[in-house]
Amino acid sequence: MKASEMRTFDVDKLHEKLTEYRQELMNLRFQHATAQLENTQRISKVKKNIARILGVLGEKEMEN
Repeated sequence: MKASEMRTFDVDKLHEKLTEYRQELMNLRFQHATAQLENTQRISKVKKNIARILGVLGEKEMEN
């Protein structure tokens, strides 16, 4: 998901997405630790999405 798309969401939706991505990251880490993860690139993509969401949340906080 692009940052420009995330900017259209409200703060509650961003927090919801952040929770979803953090949960997914935890699941991916467990799969990686037990050698069940096939697509290891997904971990870095989820981390980047989390960083994007946090950046957009910071921007929205500065606006208010």
